[in-house]
This record gives sequence, structure tokens and C-alpha cells, in this order.
Amino acid sequence: MTAIKHALQRDIFTPNDERLLGIVNVCKAGKKKKNCFLCATVTTERPVQVKVVKVKKSDKGDFYKRQQTWELRDLTEVDAKDASKENPEFDLHFEKVYRWLASSTAEKNSFISCIWKLNQRYLRKKVEFVNVSSQLLEESVPSGESQSVAGGDEDALDDYQELSTREEQDIESMMEMCEYAISNAEAFAEQLSKELQVLDGANIQSIMASEKQVNILMQLLDEALAEVDTIEGKLSSYEEMLQSVKEQMDQISQSNRLIQISNTNNGKLLDEIQFLVNYMDLSKGHIRALQDGDLTSPKGIEACINASEALLQCMNVALRPGHEKLMAVTQQQLLFAELRDTFARRLTNHLNNVFVHQGHDQSSTLSQHTAELTLPKHSPLHRDLLRYAKLMEWLKNTHREKYEGLSRTYVDYMSRLYEREIKDFFEVAKIKMAGTTKEAKGKFATLPRKESALKQETESLHGSSGKLTGSTSSLNKLTVQGSNSRRSQSSSLLDMGNMSASDLDVADRTKFDKIFEQVLSELEPLCLAEQDFISKFFKLQQHPTVTPPLAQRNQTGGTPSRVPPQAEHRHSLSSEKDMVRLMMNKIFQSIETELNSLIALGDKIDSFNSLYMLVKMSHHVTTLGNVLVTVKRNFDKCISGQIRQMEEVKISKKSKVGILLFVAGFEEFAELAETIFRNAERRGDLDKAYVKLIRAVFMNVEKVANESQKTPRDVVMMENFHHIFSTLSRLKISCLDAERREAKHKYTDHLQSYVINSLGQPLEKLNHFFEGVEARVAQGVREEEVSYQLAFNKQELRKVIKEYPGKEVKKGLDNLYKKVDKHLCEEESLLQVVWHSMQDEFIRQYKHFEDLIGRCYPGSGITMEFTIQDMLEYFSSIAQSH
Repeated sequence: MTAIKHALQRDIFTPNDERLLGIVNVCKAGKKKKNCFLCATVTTERPVQVKVVKVKKSDKGDFYKRQQTWELRDLTEVDAKDASKENPEFDLHFEKVYRWLASSTAEKNSFISCIWKLNQRYLRKKVEFVNVSSQLLEESVPSGESQSVAGGDEDALDDYQELSTREEQDIESMMEMCEYAISNAEAFAEQLSKELQVLDGANIQSIMASEKQVNILMQLLDEALAEVDTIEGKLSSYEEMLQSVKEQMDQISQSNRLIQISNTNNGKLLDEIQFLVNYMDLSKGHIRALQDGDLTSPKGIEACINASEALLQCMNVALRPGHEKLMAVTQQQLLFAELRDTFARRLTNHLNNVFVHQGHDQSSTLSQHTAELTLPKHSPLHRDLLRYAKLMEWLKNTHREKYEGLSRTYVDYMSRLYEREIKDFFEVAKIKMAGTTKEAKGKFATLPRKESALKQETESLHGSSGKLTGSTSSLNKLTVQGSNSRRSQSSSLLDMGNMSASDLDVADRTKFDKIFEQVLSELEPLCLAEQDFISKFFKLQQHPTVTPPLAQRNQTGGTPSRVPPQAEHRHSLSSEKDMVRLMMNKIFQSIETELNSLIALGDKIDSFNSLYMLVKMSHHVTTLGNVLVTVKRNFDKCISGQIRQMEEVKISKKSKVGILLFVAGFEEFAELAETIFRNAERRGDLDKAYVKLIRAVFMNVEKVANESQKTPRDVVMMENFHHIFSTLSRLKISCLDAERREAKHKYTDHLQSYVINSLGQPLEKLNHFFEGVEARVAQGVREEEVSYQLAFNKQELRKVIKEYPGKEVKKGLDNLYKKVDKHLCEEESLLQVVWHSMQDEFIRQYKHFEDLIGRCYPGSGITMEFTIQDMLEYFSSIAQSH
């Protein structure tokens, strides 16, 4: 195999710059044995290419030729068939599977091992080896023929070098000198080994001959060693000398370091002394101001402020470790503590006296006989006290308990002062409101007898059950504003109190509105000014928007919470906001009670006032939040009461209905509400009330129409929904656009229904006859055959037509006009509208009858006894005559 490998290398692979590293003698498995060789080769040039080459002898058998080549990178799998037993078969998976049978298992293993090593060394994509012993893949094949065939281990692959040209010539000349070099390689190798031994012997003799030179070399080495010893001795002496110098330099360095430490310590000591002198020394002037400074004059207050700030800086200085052990520092701290306590006591006593004096001051109390509805201004007191604001901040930072005691004292005495002032203020407001009621009562007492009679007539028309607010309230207030006008005023639809709504007119309500607005306008600046003063004087943070003093009354108490001095660092911004709110709640605790009492009075006087109060309160919600809830509740109660009263209304069985009182009342409510709520912030509340009221109006109009016995249902619906549509169209209330369209639709539908039902009476028989004709046609009778029906022949038609000559038709229309006039009310003025609609409907029916005659009775020459022109004259003359 070695000779074959050498021949293949020389004849096939060397010319192609390739090296042969592994070879195996194989034949295809399962076929007739045709031996060939599989060779594993690598190129000698970079980049290295690894190939598997199939080599076969030529047909003549005198040389080898390359038959097929595969790139090793295309090999995906090597299957050795069996890893535990000897089996010469193996498969190579390239683009397809090639099955081979090796001449021996040793050659197969050697070739597979060579393939594995080449794969590990040169390829990134590793080939999968199946049924191959792990020992075969980790170690090279043992020595012998297999190793020589496989090309040795991985190191042999790395160390292999191709023979140079000269080396090849020498080997060839050597082989030519020995005739059996090729035929008997072992003998040739043995001869070479013998010659190598001869050369080794000659080399040893040559070495022995050079012993003299070796001895001379050894002598020179001994002399060199002696010289080295001499140099080492000198170096030792030098080292001893340098050691003494080092000790002296260390002593000098130690002395310098001690001197430097001393200088540093002296400098630090000087800094500490200067620090204590600069930051813990309080001037005599400051000490005198703290002990005896005047707290009444501006100059004395300014001196006390400067002294207190200097004292606070001295007390808050950040002492360094060890300072507290110094006697001088301890004495200064005791002095500062004594000065702090002394000044805090003086300041607290002085401000307590100021608060007590102001709380007992009666000069600012509002007199019962004051004509102007105004509250006293406290700006002079605030201005005087704000001079102490910085001292209060100092007290807050140094004596928290005294600071909180002052805040409680201020709240207690100021709440008494404000309670007196607010009570007097609301008494005057109630007197002014009661004055408007008395004036209204006086006006009502002097009503003309005609107006009173009209009022009584209205009440009798609707019966006692028609009163919407019980026995103590009136259904409606009617006033005469001229000979031709009718106006409904102050319907009890809007009266929720014990007084009659007719006691007031628009001027009275306007006056009430002004009084209520003046009350709120006086209260809000008072609250805002006090809140601003509290936040500035007591150095409390507050929200950018005004904190309502009444908004949280039901959730917390009226006194500020105590915060111990040791927990001062835990005070957050929100807690200070809460303190402002609590102080305001305590000071103005009487506002809510008094204002609710005033609101109840206004609502009792006239429920219209709830509209005014809701709008006005929405402008002052920042300070009067809870009271706004009360006003809104009264407003909702008013709306609910109106709806309930609509549901309870009853009509007279003997008189026509006309425009229902709650429909007219809704019109009045809407007119006044639009005036009051124009550009108001609470418009949404009114819109919700509108929707509730209009739905109740719609429902109860239908209810009354269904219960009406004197007036036809269509008339009640038509007139009232026309009135509603007119009201909504005139006021242009955007939230009721859908209801406006619905009202118009109901009005139109019931107008048409009333017209059609009424027109059936003047021509009743004629209508019945043609209804029968249309019924026969609808049943399938041809139109030209209707005249052959016994009940609808030409004679019957002529008989019915003769019963309605022009004179009878006009008489029937005149009776119809009188009946419609009795059904309709004068207030809505719909008579001419209804009459014109009847004329149009009559003409439409007439044309329809003529059309039926032409289609069902062709060529008969039958016509009505009157023409369309006659009808127009009938309608016109009847309308003019009435």
C-alpha cells in the first residue's frame, strides 16, 4: 500500500499541487468487485481545499487515473455501519449516498479517522459521524500500515513538508545506487539504518577529539566565577554604607513630618476658634432687643426681628464633633436658650393681649339700624399684625407649642368677633328681604276687583284639586295689562313655600336678587382677606386656588391638630393647607348656619328665588361650597314639586280646557329662567331641569287630553302643543330642540286628525258612500263594474248627491264653524288656521270624489251639486260672518 500511495502521489496529486493524506482500497457494495481507491487530499496552496478523490487503474492496467472528485465540505454524514463489531462497509453522504466496501476494516478505520481529523482542522461545518467508535475519533490509528496510510496523527499533518528538488535528486541517486530500493523497501531501509549508525559513530569520535577545547573552556568559566565573587564583596560594602545613610534620612523625614503635623494642627485650631467666634457670638444690641425690645413701635419690632434671626442662626449653627465638650460653647448655648425662651414668652404675651383686645372690641359690630348692607373691614388689624409675621415664623421654628397656642387664641377670639358681625349682617339682610315681601303683600291687597274676580274665576274653573301647591298656594296670578292682553304671572308651578307666589312681581324678585348678590359679595372678600392674612401671618402654605372654609365642615373638626416640635420635619405641604382650612372653618363657623337660614327665607318667600340663588352661589362656590349644595337641593326640590303638581292636576268637566295652566306656567318659568341663567356657569343644571319639566308637560298634556270630556282630545293636544312649540321657538332653548320638533309634529298630527274627523260630519252620507266604493275596489271589484253593485249603482249615487245641494253644504259648514269655535280657546288664536286647513281638506275630498265618479261611473254625466268655487265662497263668507 505504501508503494501505491507513493506512486499515486507522484503521478496524480503532485502535478496538481495536492498532498495525499489518506487512502483506502474499496469497491461498491452489492456489485461485482471493481477495485478502486478513495483518496483524502489537501492542496498545498492557501486557502487549503480538502477533497475526496476516486482513483482507478486504466483499462490497460499500466497507470492510474482520477475518475471522480468530491469536496469534503459537501460531505454531510459518514456512516460506519457498526461501532462495536468489525465491518468493512461504510457510507459517505454527499449529494447522494455512496455505499462502499473496504478491503479491510483497518483500512476503513484509518480512512474514517483521516476524514475526521481533516474535518476538525479545516471545516467550519462539522460532518456527522454515525456508528463510529469514539476512541477512533479521538486517537490516531496504531502504528503499522494503517497509520502510514492515514497519514499519521494531527501533528504529522502539521509537520509534513514536501521534499525539495535537491532532496528528491539525492534520494533518487541513492535509490539508483541500490537496485532493490523499490522492489525491497525493507532491505533498503535496513541499509540506510546501518549507514546512519556509521555516521553517528563518526560524530561521537569528533566530539571526543575536542576534549582539550572543553577543558580550556572550563578553566575560563572558573576564572569568571572568581571575578564575580570579588564584585559581590564590593557591592556588600557599598550596601552597608547606604544603609547608614538611609537611617539618617529617615530620622530627618520623621522630624519634618512632626513639624508639619504641628503646623497643621495649629492652623485647624485657629480655624475652629475663628468659626466659634464668628458664628456663636451674639452682639449686645441683639441681646438687649431680645430682653427688653419694644414690641409696639415699628423700629422696636424691626430690631426684635433682626435679633431673633441672629439668635436663630447662632442656635442652628452646625457644630463640629467635639465642640459640645467645650465649656465656652456650652455656656453660649445656655445663654441662647435663655434668650430664646425669654423673647418667646414676651412675644406670646404681647400677641395674646392684641388678640384678646380685638376679640372684645365692639366698635366694629354692625348696628341693627345700619342702612347699608356691608360688613366691617379688618384690613387695619391685618396690616398691624402682619408686622409680626417674621416673628411668628421665628416662633414657629423655635417654640412650636407657643406658636400653636397663639393660633388657637387668635381663632377663638376672632371667631367671636366674626360671629357678632355676621349675625348682625344677616339680620339686616333678612329685614331687607322681609321688607320686599311686605311691599308685595300691600300691592296684592289693593288689586282691582276685576283682577280678583278673574283670579277667582280661574280657580273655580279648575276646581280645588287643581291647586298645585296645596291649600296655602294659588294656582295662578293673572293680571290685566291692557284691554287685549292676557298674561300669566307667578304660577304656583314655581311656588314651593307657604306664601303665595302672587305676593311678588318681577320688581320684587329683582330686588331680592340684588340683596342676595350683595350678601355674597360682602362675604367672599371677607373670607378671602382673612384666609390670605392667616396664611401670611402664621406662615402657612395654601393652594393656588382659594381653600373653601366651609367645604369640609362635615368631615373634620374645627380646631387645628397639634404637631409636636420633634415631628416638625414631618410637616408636609398638605398638612399646612389643612391647618389653614381648619382655622377658617372655626373662625367662620357661623356663616353656613346664617346663610342657610337666609336661603330658607328666600325660598319661602318665592320659589323663583331658588333660580336666582343657584346662579349667584355658583359665582361664589370657592368660599361657600356647602351652601351651594343646599341651594341646588332646593332647586331640585322645586322642579320635583312642579312635576308632582302636574301629575295631580284635574280639569273641569263642564268647561273647555284651553291652554293648560302648567303649560303656561312652563312658558313663564322658561322666560324667567332664560333671563336669570343668561351666561351663567350653572346652565347645565337648568338644562337638566328643562328636560325633566318638558317631558312631564308632554306626558300630562296627553293625560288631560285623554280625560277631557267637554273638549275633543285632538283640540287639547293641538292647542297645547302649538303653544309649547311657539314658546320653544321663541326662546330658542338649544337643549330642547328635539322636544320643539316633537311638539311641532304632535301639533301638526292632531290638527290634521281634528280636521279630518270634523269634516266627516257635513257630508256624512256622501263620505260613507264613497268609502263603500273604495272598499269594493279594494276587495277586487273592477272600477268600471262598481256601478253594477246594487248598493252602489248610479241611482244610489244620484240619490246621495241630491241630499247635498250647495245650500245644505253651506249650512253644514256654518254649523261646523260654530262647533269648532266652541272647541277652540281664544288665547291660542287657532280658529282661522283650523278653518283654512278644513277648506284645504274639503277641496281635497271633493277632488277625490270627482275622481272616483270619473273612474267608477264613466259616461254617466253625474256631478256634484256644487263646485270648488262655490266651496271657496262658502268658507270665506262663513269666516267673515263670524
